[in-house]
Amino acid sequence: MTARPVIPRDRARRDVEAAIDYYVDEAGAQAGLDFIEALEAAYEHIANHPATGSPRHAHELNLPGLRCWHLKRFPYLIFYATHPDHVDVWRVLHARRDIPDWLREGE
Repeated sequence: MTARPVIPRDRARRDVEAAIDYYVDEAGAQAGLDFIEALEAAYEHIANHPATGSPRHAHELNLPGLRCWHLKRFPYLIFYATHPDHVDVWRVLHARRDIPDWLREGE
């Protein structure tokens, strides 16, 4: 199977920027770099194995095809949909947020 390109939407990019800023401000530059490394590993995983993400929130929100995958070592979830030619990343959200409300913000 060929890896699909992972394409974050603008809102997902802003989510990532906010998370990096938080980690850099709270724990230093290395924490921000560690977050980026975890995010890149998660993107690589979903590029190669997009069906492994959980569809749980898809059922809650009535959004068929929505999946989520967690970052290792960080409490963030990547919400995405798989297309034949790419992976569409909708949001990258902290796992303790009210996920349905936060996902709706991006609509």
